[in-house]
Amino acid sequence: MLTAQDVMTREVVSVTADTAIEDLARLLVEKKVSAVPVVGDDRRLVGIISEGDLLQRDKPLHIPTVISIFDWVLYLESSKKFETELKKVTAQKVGELCTRNVVTCSPATPLTEVAQLMVSRHVHLIPVVDEQKKVVGVVARLDVIRSLEL
Repeated sequence: MLTAQDVMTREVVSVTADTAIEDLARLLVEKKVSAVPVVGDDRRLVGIISEGDLLQRDKPLHIPTVISIFDWVLYLESSKKFETELKKVTAQKVGELCTRNVVTCSPATPLTEVAQLMVSRHVHLIPVVDEQKKVVGVVARLDVIRSLEL
């Protein structure tokens, strides 16, 4: 049975939380990848960032409807959602835009389970992490498809 370590890319392209958004965009184009893990100085996984995150950053900001009664401001929509969208639109660093709740697997995870995670969680790239949560590789959808030829 094939596992994540059998098909993963070991030379991982990654960024840190303080990488500028412009540098990230350049890196994605240069390396021809659609997503990269965000790691700390110790290579521990912090998050993941993708082309989709960059596209979401450039979408128009929806300003919530508010009602002002006396000196109170009442939001008719979620103010928390607005705050989250505002942070994404104004993000300057990867750490402000990346997804922190990342789907991961271990090197020993069966490839069938990795494929199921990709489908059920709608992700294209899964970081492979060791016991200390350090990134040791990544499995992309294309890696899973290539394994079907083996």
